[in-house]
Amino acid sequence: MKIVVLGGAGDMGSRAVEVLAATPDVQEVTIADRDVDGATRLADRIGGQGARVRVRSVDASDHSSLVRALSGHDVAASALGPFYRFEVGMVRAAIDAGVDYTSICDEWNPLEQVLDELDGPARDAGRTIVCGLGTSPGITNVGIRYYADRMDRVERVRVTVYQPLDAGGGEAVLRHMLFIMSGDVAVWRHGRRQLVPACGESQEVELPGAGLLRVWNMGHGEPVTVPRYIQGLKEVGFFMGYGRGSWPLVTAARYHLFAGRRRANAAVRLLSPLERLTKDREPSPGAVRMDVWGEEGGAAVHRMACGVGTMREATALSLVVGTLMLARREGLTRRGGAFAPEACLDPERFLTDLAALGIVAYEDLEMRRPVIVAPADA
Repeated sequence: MKIVVLGGAGDMGSRAVEVLAATPDVQEVTIADRDVDGATRLADRIGGQGARVRVRSVDASDHSSLVRALSGHDVAASALGPFYRFEVGMVRAAIDAGVDYTSICDEWNPLEQVLDELDGPARDAGRTIVCGLGTSPGITNVGIRYYADRMDRVERVRVTVYQPLDAGGGEAVLRHMLFIMSGDVAVWRHGRRQLVPACGESQEVELPGAGLLRVWNMGHGEPVTVPRYIQGLKEVGFFMGYGRGSWPLVTAARYHLFAGRRRANAAVRLLSPLERLTKDREPSPGAVRMDVWGEEGGAAVHRMACGVGTMREATALSLVVGTLMLARREGLTRRGGAFAPEACLDPERFLTDLAALGIVAYEDLEMRRPVIVAPADA
C-alpha cells in the first residue's frame, strides 16, 4: 500500500511516518510538507529500513497542489494543522484525488462541517473519510464506543484531557489551544447540541499521573460526533486542563483575549518564545480520562478508561492504527462517506492494535487493569 502523510515533517506527523515506513505491508510513504528540508532529513534518517520514503512539497492552502500530492496513494493521513484552517480543504482534495483520508483533526467546527457537508460527496465518490483520529478525539471516541456496545443504554459521557504546557507540538498546537479556548463551543446537553462559552465552566477530575486537576470546558470533537453515532445520549462533555501555571491563560481566554485572527496572532507572537524555551526538552506526558454512565441489565453502571502518554506518541499511533485499518479494508463500512472513528472502526480491533504499539487504556487510575491486553502480553 502507498500512504501519504500530510504534515509528515511535523511533530506528530513525523512519528506517524516512522511507524508506517516500518510496517511490513506498506510499500511507500510520502512525506507531504512545506518544510522540504525537514522532510528530507526525516526521509534520509529512516530510508532503507522498510518502505520507500518519498518527499513532496505541498501547499495546504492550494487545492491543486493538494490534489497532485494525494493522487496515486491508497490513503492520505493528515497531521497538518491548525485544522480550522485546513481540514475541510484537505478532505475536499482527498475526494477529488480519489483517495481515502484520515486525520487527527480535533476541533469541533471543521469536524462538524466535514460530517455535514462532505459525507454525501465522499459517498458518491466511493471514498472513506475518517476525521478525529488522534488521542482526543480518536482513542476516546473508540473507547466510548467499546463501552457503549456493552451497555443496554448510554446516558452520559465525559472526556477529560490533561495537556501540560510543555507537551510540545510547536506553533500549530499553540494556535489550536488558543482556538479551542475561544468563543462559544459545542456541547451536547439535554439530548441536543448547544453552544456555551469556552472556559466558562470547570470541574475537578482525578487523572492518572496528574492527580486531582482543575479542568475547563473547551471546544473538541467528541460532543459533536459521539451523539451522532450512539443513540439516546443526554450529555457529552469535554474538559481540558494544563496544570500548574495555566491560570493566566485560562483567565485571558475567559475575557476573549484570543478570539479572532488578529488577537490570536498577537497571542501567538507573545507566547511562542515561551514555547520555544522547552523545545530542546523531552515533552512532558499528558493524561486522558473517559467516563461513560449508562445501564446494564436494569442497573445503573459507570465505566472509566484512562491512560498517560506524550501527545506526539499517542496521537501519531492512533492515526497509524486507523490509517492501516482503512488501507487494509478492515473498517466497518464499505459504502464510503465521512465518519468519526466511533462510527466505522471496530473498537476491539483498534484498541488491540494500539496496545500492541504500546498505547494502553486502563480501567483504573493506578493503571493496573488494561481495558484490552495486547496479544504479545496475553
